[in-house]
Parts: sequence; structure tokens; C-alpha cells
Amino acid sequence: MNQTPVIRVKNISKSFPPTRALAHVDMEVNAGEIRGLIGENGSGKSTLSAIISGNLPADEGEMFLFGQPFAPANSYAASEQGVTMIVQEQGTIETISVAANIFSGRENQFVNFGFLNSKKLSAAAQELLDGLGLNDIHADCLVSDLSFEDRKLVEIARAFYKLPELFIVDETTTALPQKGRNILYGLIKKLKDAGKSVLFISHDIEELISVCDTVTILRDGVVITTLSEAEMDPQRMKALMVGREVLDNYYRSNEDPAPKSEKVVLSVQGVSEGLLSDVSFELREGEILGFAGLSDCGMHELAKVIFGLTKPAKGKVTTGNGRRITNSRVAIREKMGFMSKNRDRESILITLSIKENIVLPSLPRLRKAGFFITPASEKNLAKDWCGKLSVKMRDIDQSCAELSGGNKQKVVLGKWLGNESNIFILDCPTRGIDVGVKEAIYRIIEDLKNEGKSIIMISEELPEILGMSDRILTMKDGQITHSFTRSSDLKEADIIHYMI
Repeated sequence: MNQTPVIRVKNISKSFPPTRALAHVDMEVNAGEIRGLIGENGSGKSTLSAIISGNLPADEGEMFLFGQPFAPANSYAASEQGVTMIVQEQGTIETISVAANIFSGRENQFVNFGFLNSKKLSAAAQELLDGLGLNDIHADCLVSDLSFEDRKLVEIARAFYKLPELFIVDETTTALPQKGRNILYGLIKKLKDAGKSVLFISHDIEELISVCDTVTILRDGVVITTLSEAEMDPQRMKALMVGREVLDNYYRSNEDPAPKSEKVVLSVQGVSEGLLSDVSFELREGEILGFAGLSDCGMHELAKVIFGLTKPAKGKVTTGNGRRITNSRVAIREKMGFMSKNRDRESILITLSIKENIVLPSLPRLRKAGFFITPASEKNLAKDWCGKLSVKMRDIDQSCAELSGGNKQKVVLGKWLGNESNIFILDCPTRGIDVGVKEAIYRIIEDLKNEGKSIIMISEELPEILGMSDRILTMKDGQITHSFTRSSDLKEADIIHYMI
């Protein structure tokens, strides 16, 4: 491997008072190297990648690209110098076409006599998409018409318009189905073979071990160590991340699949909508009902129907008391809570504060005598749940946009717990969060079950479905294909058979 540093960061520090995000960070990535970056939510990974990619200025320190001072004013300037990044959450403009997104900021090459040649732009975008194996995405379609997963693939295409010298992947694989992940892994290998560099950020330790040459571990904004390929051990990496030993088995300890009672708290009857076809099931009191399937099987769409965000063409969703769920307002009144896979768009109001997000569903309950809400009651509710969930924050008035993925997830849980919800629809509840937060969320889910609350848990990660669910329903092509009951003998292969 050529040991010429492509990027070198020296003494980089960044604070969001009173929080110190990064403290005197030194790191370099060599040509042809895939450098992993791992740490707990809030450890500084995304802050560091944002500084390198030009999205955020450092408070102090300096950077060098191929030995030359590197201080991009923005992401476009960084991209022009060969540093590109794709992020975990939304990174596209919905109101314009795929082609316009791919060539955003580079449209001039398609301008003739002052007019944009849209045909030429679309053709170039389609050629790029096809060359990357993204043939299913059409350059002319609006980004708003694409799935969340396909939008991430568009971002990848944009980053690869010109082979970047440094490609930063910020927890992007959590948003991709396996097909998309395989495409991304192939492109990363292509970069490595071409002598380019990758900074690969992920919470998935097994993924890091399989993809990366080296891994740098951050904790509380400080570089703890950098491990070579031979030094990468899952247990060691977990302990270095969180500063303590983390058990491998952090799922439910109880093998008993029985719910608290046979009382039905939610009934889905003959639901058809889009991909979904005649879906029916019941959820019981104190039950964790898992849904397993490939990303495009319909289970994520089903979650939206259950919570009333999407109106089904046929069928209905009713609570145990017979109340029909016709929209999300009814669902909230019926003490239902929803955590979306697409967290920043559907689970949280990203521009509002932590306090505003947590108290929003509880406002009717907080009204004194039906007329007014005291600021103290809002503050106390938000502080109470932030404390119970150990949200890492400056204060409850901090914008949710400034939080890490794991802390955003805690805020989403906090708002439904604060509203005293009895039914929780959790779509990919551990997407993009570290092992420490995963452990905490699993304990919360188990506690909710023990309190008699009911949980629908949707996940593309089979180990957590197996580890947490009382019953598992598999889905394929918009239909339920099989039902399993919790058992120590149940294996991933048994479930996969009904998914593909």
C-alpha cells in the first residue's frame, strides 16, 4: 500500500457549547486505504466527517490534502478537490429530477447558448446510473417519487460522477437494502483498486471488519486508538467504543413467548394498498410482534398504514375497543406511537427543539382545565424523559438537527413514552445507532412488554427480530407468508426461507 496521506487532520477541535464534539483529533488516511471510523452516538464521527467534507468549520486545527493545506469553504469546494461524502439521512433535493440532483452545481457543462440541454443532462445521468449498476433508477423521474433507499443510491451516483480521491461514507449502509449495500461495497473496492481512499463510518462492527483495512475509534471526541486488520476483534472494539465491556447477548433473556394476556389491542383486517395485498393479523396485550422481510417486501409501508399515515385502498385497522384508525391524529389519541425507518422525515420535526418534539403528542393531556399549558409542565415532561433515556444534549432547547442518530432515536421514544402510549410501532428502531444505545433500546422494549404494552417491531436485521419477538411474521411481495413463535430452536435460515 502506498503510504502517501491523501488526507491528514491535525489537532482538529470543535465545540457546540457546552458540548465538546472533538478534542485535538489527529488522523490520516493513506492512498488505497479504507479507513473505518467507529464510536458511540455523539462521539464526534459525523462532526469530523462534516469538517473534512466542507460542511462544517473546525474551531481549531488544520487539514492537508496530498500534503497541501485543505480548508474547503463548503461541500462543493471539497468535491471539486476530490473529497465527497454521502450521509445517513436525506441528502437529495426532492423537487427536482434524479439527473438534476446528480449534476447539481455542475450544470454548466450542459448549457449551450445560455440554455440548459435537459436531454443531454438526462442522458449523461442515465449513463452514469447504468454504469454503476443502478439501472432501475430513471434519470428523468423526480426524486420525491423514489423510495428512501433509492434516494441514497442517487447520492452515491452523484459522488461517483468523478472518481473521488477521498470518499466518505457516513453510516449510509443502514439506509440501504442488501442489493444497495453490495453495489456500494463494489464501488468502494473499485476506489481502493484505483488507489483512492475511503473513510467508512458505521456502527456495524462486523461490517467494518469485513470492509476496512484499519479502524479508528472515537470516544467523547477523542481518538482512543487505531486498529490494524489483525487487531480488529468485535469485543475489543465494543469495549474501546463505550469504555466498558458490552455483552454480545443484549437481547431478551426471557424465552417465554406468551403475551401478558390474550386481549387483542390492535386488529389489521384485509389491508391492501400499493404493494400490500390482503394483510391481516392481530396484536395482543404485552406482545412483541416482529416483522421480517427484505427492504421492499411491504413491511415499512404497512407500518405507515397501521399508524394512519397512509389510507389503505381496502381493509381497515382497528384498536381493541373497536376504534378505526383513519389518520395519525386518531392513532395518537388511541395511545399509539410510531418510529419510522426514515427518522428525520417521519418521526421527528428536525428543525424543532428536543422539548418541542417530546411534548407535542402530550399537549392535549398537559392542558390545565382544558384551556392552557404551563411552560413548567412542558419543561418538566421533556427533562424527565431526556433524563430517563440519557439523551446526550446541551439542553432541552437544543435543535434536534444537532443531535446524533442515536439521540434522535431516544427523543422519538421519549415523545411516545411521555404520551403514555400503549401500542408502539417501531420500524427499524436500532438503525444507525451504536451498540450501547442498542442495548438501552432493547431494555426499554423489554420493559414495555413487561408493563403490558404492545410492540410491533419491524426490522431488516434478523438477529434482533429473533432476539426480541414473541411472534414473527414474515413478508414477501406485500403479503404475510408465515408465522413463527419464539423458540430457542428457531434459526435465521428458517425465517429467510419465507422471505425470498
